[in-house]
Amino acid sequence: MNQYLDIAPEVKAALEAGRPVVALESTIISHGMPYPKNVETALRVEQTIRDNGAVPATIAVIGGRLKAGLSHEEIEHLGRAGRAVAKASRRDLPALVARGADGATTVTTTMIIAHMAGIRIFATGGIGGVHRGAETTMDISADLEELAQTPVMVVCAGAKSILDLGLTLEYLETKGVPVIGYGTDELPAFYTRRSGFGVDYRVDSPEELAAMFRAQRALCYRGGMLVTNPIPEEYAMPKEVIDAAIEQALRECAEQGVRGKETTPFLLARVVELTGGESLESNIRLVLNNAELAARTARALCGE
Repeated sequence: MNQYLDIAPEVKAALEAGRPVVALESTIISHGMPYPKNVETALRVEQTIRDNGAVPATIAVIGGRLKAGLSHEEIEHLGRAGRAVAKASRRDLPALVARGADGATTVTTTMIIAHMAGIRIFATGGIGGVHRGAETTMDISADLEELAQTPVMVVCAGAKSILDLGLTLEYLETKGVPVIGYGTDELPAFYTRRSGFGVDYRVDSPEELAAMFRAQRALCYRGGMLVTNPIPEEYAMPKEVIDAAIEQALRECAEQGVRGKETTPFLLARVVELTGGESLESNIRLVLNNAELAARTARALCGE
């Protein structure tokens, strides 16, 4: 086991017994929502995984230790500290470990630590991708590179709709990452169920997902698998409403000179404001939906 990795006792016991475990990221706690909604949501997502027969492992860096599984006190700490906690991507882990600092894990770093711990499935909201205007800014999320090199299944509601979805799919294709639609032939776009872009394959059951991932691992592929799970119909937002909010948020982002890792938190927070909080509720519901599917798939992968 990695010398910097701490696996929570419940998670360790489940892994050793071959029981299903689902990883969860922590930037949704520190950077994705205001306190105390962030802590309430994190605990609710963990409970959803338990209710569906798996063990949750929320992942973060606490005091320079890579944590696979957090206590309620650690989740509360991240929620209260909010954006004072570093948003940790791959490049940040060595510095955080060496300095004994805290870090909230993105999709990238959650995949890294989950793989270290032996956790094969990870549920999140939406992945990062190729940002609009990337042909001049080169703003491409590290999530895509991690999906190409770390063998973890990521269950999400598609790529965030603030991104260039077409270029994101092209990038994933180049990297050999299979994009699977759960119950859909079309890539979901986070707040909405449709994007106009197709997925590589459609599957209709957790058992089929597990079989596909099992085959990918048996073929010794280096990378992961992206499962896109549409937001439930009753919580989806009208495409024209979310598109208008995103366009305004993008204009403001450019005007204020927001760049790099601060771009996504700024855009998502601004979209929440512009939609009167409706997008926040949609965000919570899609994360819960993904947690349920990930738990059911983890059970199928363990043969339960």
